[in-house]
Amino acid sequence: MLTHFLAWFRRPLRRLTDTTARGAGPASGGVPLFTADFGSAAQWVAGRSWAYPDGGPTNHGDNKLDHLVEDPSYSRTGTFRAVRRPDGDWNAGLLTTEGSDEGFMVRTGDVLETRVRLPVEAGAWPAIWTWRDGGNEVDVFEYHPDNPDLLELSNHVKGGSRYHRDLSVSPGGWVDLKVEFGARSVVWWVNGTRVYADRRGVGRNWRAYLIVNLSVCAGRYHPAPDADVSEMSYEVAHLRVYRR
Repeated sequence: MLTHFLAWFRRPLRRLTDTTARGAGPASGGVPLFTADFGSAAQWVAGRSWAYPDGGPTNHGDNKLDHLVEDPSYSRTGTFRAVRRPDGDWNAGLLTTEGSDEGFMVRTGDVLETRVRLPVEAGAWPAIWTWRDGGNEVDVFEYHPDNPDLLELSNHVKGGSRYHRDLSVSPGGWVDLKVEFGARSVVWWVNGTRVYADRRGVGRNWRAYLIVNLSVCAGRYHPAPDADVSEMSYEVAHLRVYRR
């Protein structure tokens, strides 16, 4: 009888331990393989990306008003800015590891951690994502302040996506994000809680460059900036990649 009672008592404790482990995410302590230094020209290229037609500077076909610029004040400090231009577009900051001296790429099994401060202005479209050879895109996050508590989490490699609503997400607020680029499942954590596993993954041989940028919406899918707004920004406090 006592043996039966102890077995019953331990079962919920074991389940609680398993759930806690899933929420905490994969171990990512120790020394990261890659630590973003946005001011480093060896790590990052500013103001152009082959994710944009002809490498940029514009991508109007994707309903974007941003006009990519190399000016370091738009991205190199870790604050990604967009400023209205007289022609209706917005000078905007983008950094990518593609074409840099180091040419860093994330790979299957890597874990990315970052902390971001979300923008407040309607029309702002911040994102951290991956890209290579016309695809290999995984969105660590996208955000639009007109949906104030919603993060867009997407695996475009194999078609997984989630609109994640969270009371801890708000314009101007800080958000901690973690993503594991698994072969069979890409998994996202928001503020330490596992929120989505797509059960599709990126495959065994996936690799892609990193992109960090602030786009500006043109109004088709989300509101364009208000007429009296001339500047917007969001901040990336840190970005690290761990490899097992």
